[in-house]
Amino acid sequence: MTVLTIFFCGTGSNKFDTTHENFWNGEIVSTLASNHVGREYAEFIVVDGPGSGNLQADDLFTKTKEYGLTGTLFGTGWEENVMHAMNIIKGKCDWQRQQLTEAEYNRLKAAGIPIEDVKIEGSWFWRKYNYGDRSVTQQKLQEQIIKTFRKDGIIPTKVNLVGWSRGGISCHMLANAMFKDSALKNIPVNIFAIDPVPGISNFQDERVKLASNVKEYVGFYARDERSKGFSCVIPQTATGTKTSVYPMAGRHATLAGNATAGGGVPTNSSDMKALVDPGRIVRHLAETCLKRWGVSLTRTLNLSDADLKTLTANVVRDEAKYKLMHNLSYTYFTELDKGERYVSLGSKGVPFSTVKGAIYTPATGLATSVLDISAYAHLR
Repeated sequence: MTVLTIFFCGTGSNKFDTTHENFWNGEIVSTLASNHVGREYAEFIVVDGPGSGNLQADDLFTKTKEYGLTGTLFGTGWEENVMHAMNIIKGKCDWQRQQLTEAEYNRLKAAGIPIEDVKIEGSWFWRKYNYGDRSVTQQKLQEQIIKTFRKDGIIPTKVNLVGWSRGGISCHMLANAMFKDSALKNIPVNIFAIDPVPGISNFQDERVKLASNVKEYVGFYARDERSKGFSCVIPQTATGTKTSVYPMAGRHATLAGNATAGGGVPTNSSDMKALVDPGRIVRHLAETCLKRWGVSLTRTLNLSDADLKTLTANVVRDEAKYKLMHNLSYTYFTELDKGERYVSLGSKGVPFSTVKGAIYTPATGLATSVLDISAYAHLR
């Protein structure tokens, strides 16, 4: 029995954001992944977000290219991220990086490994360098890790998905891709999504609806975000899916661990920890769900009910600071719907607090009081 957990980073974010300057104690997805005690590739993977610089390009199980600004603006490249995750689940790559990079070539040369000298090709103006081929590709090494360390067969018995921003939408996309695949459609899927935002014109069914393979969906949504183009998705889930959606004070990045007063780049060292409470609550509940879903983690927060009451009381104390966020925008323009954040319920735009009803646990949905820590009890 193997439980595989896939961590999808948000736009511009990557697995190394555990020490990113914008997050006082690490960005939530990369931090959760770094605290997973299992074996990478066999039991978990981290997928860098669109527009993050393609740091993983050589390790992916499917071929991608550098999309640059289009990744940041439009999410270009997340289809390849989903296909990579699909191939990891199956334990089989559809592409291999066979050529050495310059850094790998120099490292092998420095170690005295007998490899061919670099080949220079083309004219001076169009010069290219061929550093030779790898004897064993990264993908083949990772395939072997999967074969060796997955228990009772290659295909995992459960898949957990965690994602922030477009990483949260990537969770939706992967779950739907699995449901359409005959080899994967019967694997139970759990999702923990942190303010899933697809960006403009990205509200297709595979991003806003979920099939019956998703057994539990937990989503946290930024109550005080007002940036135009940052409409979050509360997915339409299947009958039988346990669905829990919660509001949380702060902006889009606040929930992921950015504790600045503006939910953006810190203005000074004291601003780094101005509003830590929402990020701590969301991280603790993500850890709680992952442990219940069969994941072993280290360095967890382990907050008590008394701790949660203190944190939520702090949120209420700082309410005026969160209201100031309503005038801020990552995209220069702001938008309101009846004084609230504009959100997408499936593919339908609605005001934030109207997302509630008997399909949710608790039924108060995005109208749940931040002070009501009893609303989290079923997540344990």
